[in-house]
Amino acid sequence: MAAPESECGGGDAGYLDLRDVRVEVDPGTARGGGGGGFAVCFWLYLSSSARPSSVILHQVTTGDGNKLPFLALGEGNRLLLFPLMTLHREAPAPASSYPWTDTTSLSSTNECPLEKWFHIGCEVTENAMRLHINGNLIAEAHLCSLSDEQHHQDHANKISLFGNDSKLEGYIYNIEVSSVLGTIKEQHAKNPPFKLSIDYSSSDGIEEGDDGIWNIVGGKASCRRNFILEVVLINALGEPVKDKEVVASLVYADNGTAVEKSRDDSEPPLLITSEGLEYPAISRPLPIIRGCAIFKLKISQLSSKCDNKLFRIQFSTLHMRRYPFLVAYSKTIRCISRTRTIRPLGSGKRVNSATADETDLLNNGQGLVNADRVNGRLHSHGQSSVVRFHMPKFSKIEGDGMAKVVESNKILSQNKHARKMVVSKEAQDVMGTDSSTSNYDSFDSGSSWSGSDGDDIETFSDAVVFRYCLDSTYDRSKFLRGAAPTFNKDDLVKLADQVSLYSGCSHHRNQILMSKRLLREGADTWSMISKNNERALWSSAIPGIITKFTDISHSVNRGLSEQDLEVLRGIAGCGEDIGKDEFDRLWYWLYPVAASLTRDKIKKLWDCTSPRWIEGLITVQEAENALRSSRELLKEPGTFVLRFPTTRSWPHPDAGNLVVTYVGSDNSIHHRLLSLDSSVARAENLQDLLLQEPELSQLGRVDRLPTAIRR
Repeated sequence: MAAPESECGGGDAGYLDLRDVRVEVDPGTARGGGGGGFAVCFWLYLSSSARPSSVILHQVTTGDGNKLPFLALGEGNRLLLFPLMTLHREAPAPASSYPWTDTTSLSSTNECPLEKWFHIGCEVTENAMRLHINGNLIAEAHLCSLSDEQHHQDHANKISLFGNDSKLEGYIYNIEVSSVLGTIKEQHAKNPPFKLSIDYSSSDGIEEGDDGIWNIVGGKASCRRNFILEVVLINALGEPVKDKEVVASLVYADNGTAVEKSRDDSEPPLLITSEGLEYPAISRPLPIIRGCAIFKLKISQLSSKCDNKLFRIQFSTLHMRRYPFLVAYSKTIRCISRTRTIRPLGSGKRVNSATADETDLLNNGQGLVNADRVNGRLHSHGQSSVVRFHMPKFSKIEGDGMAKVVESNKILSQNKHARKMVVSKEAQDVMGTDSSTSNYDSFDSGSSWSGSDGDDIETFSDAVVFRYCLDSTYDRSKFLRGAAPTFNKDDLVKLADQVSLYSGCSHHRNQILMSKRLLREGADTWSMISKNNERALWSSAIPGIITKFTDISHSVNRGLSEQDLEVLRGIAGCGEDIGKDEFDRLWYWLYPVAASLTRDKIKKLWDCTSPRWIEGLITVQEAENALRSSRELLKEPGTFVLRFPTTRSWPHPDAGNLVVTYVGSDNSIHHRLLSLDSSVARAENLQDLLLQEPELSQLGRVDRLPTAIRR
């Protein structure tokens, strides 16, 4: 079930620098027996500079100059909670110091997390103290009371708890002192703080160099390219936040200062693309919808024109102070021009040729083209190789367990005899025709699509194919949206063959071959649900989306659940209504999934309900939660769940493919793309083949509240 959206932390209310924290507690409420006492609860965020020996909260009595620790970091960065002065005989002495080995304290069992919110609850009574972390009781100590001593009976001074005023950088949220005990769990669940971060699994249009620096093509309008970053705003309990806006800006990586325009009449250094138009990013904040916002950005300022300095993208929440947990920075960026020399990626690897019949299979919903068909025959593999984890050589951007991969030995050296390119005018428009660009980006001027199959005229030049291989998913989709409607089946096959040849990835072929029907069905579906309006209510769009999904996937026995629809809504990024751009995001993800379900073996997994091999359309967070026994503990190694990656949309080569999320032998969670060989057709079922994998032993269960299946 989708998590409810949080309205936590409105404005800056409740957030305090550690040095500004000061609260008073009355030890008298814990004296005299009878079970009285008090509790101190708060959320804590410590920077990465926190080290053992750092005191987080001090305790001091009125009129007394002694400053004693109340909460500190001990050895191994474990939290230490100390008894209260004037109340407990075991309270630290004025001369006590780190590592406090001779002082009574309550200690956490695990290292204190840094740069992450966590909840602390301290319960104090006359004879005991209890330490709670994230609502769970971690430590308890029975102490000796000082109430029997006359001096302390008459001592009525209150105790002040105040934050560290030294170099320790930390923040506290919603600190409360309560005279009611036993409410720590309720305090933990009430109004948690939130944190802004970047989801790198959804990044696109970015090349990461060997030095770990992102290379992004920018500069003048005819050269720069879109790149995509997704920011996530969730609270400390992992729930999405709503009613906030986030803005992007370009800053220097070394000092965080904003990159300025080079002159008054020049373009802003960072641009955002919305509905096909470019705007200054700083003036175009995006709303957080279901916990995330997707930024399509371009950089107009080259690093070479800024003393070769590196940049970062800074994301921050509007109308709030810039606390470090409300600001997120991308990795370092080197903005380069498109004419810069592109390093070849090695010699090519020939892949198999598609046929027009295979295009028919895709366009009629009969499944994905098999990657191992050669000259009309199927390769034969041993059964152990039928299901393989796809293990790329070079991970460009990690996240969601899968990588954007460009392998070495994939691209053939460019043909010395350039062939004449014939392409539609619409395709030229979306790919660009700037004559000042480098050779691999340029087109023959005035060329048009003729539909000729003559031997002396090629459909696409090497330049177009190379660019498709190197471009981002966003730019590939722009090209196919303009080109696919004008091509016949044979044309699509030729393009698919050439891209597969030069990229060495047969999965690109599947995305190209399905493009014509994907775009046609998408246009029909949008026309049906929008009724020629600019937007449609989400509730009225649901029946049309479900109908198309079942038609394409031929799924008679199983439709989409309420939770599936909530995931689709999150992918679209829409609220109560949906527009064309949001529908396209949904459709480009859903159609490849529906096409995958037409494959017999995957369809059997989808239709199987006892056990349920594919729970539905689930997020990576739901998959990982299914592999946890608790917040801290993982299930047994070998436990796994299957899912369709929510960050891979058409025409990304991984769109519609299955991913296995599992607990590895190293007791950590892994995500691997499944590679299904053609010889899977010889197997009885895919379930047995999955369980033959040494890393997989038992199917996990995704806990979702039961809801009706929508058909």
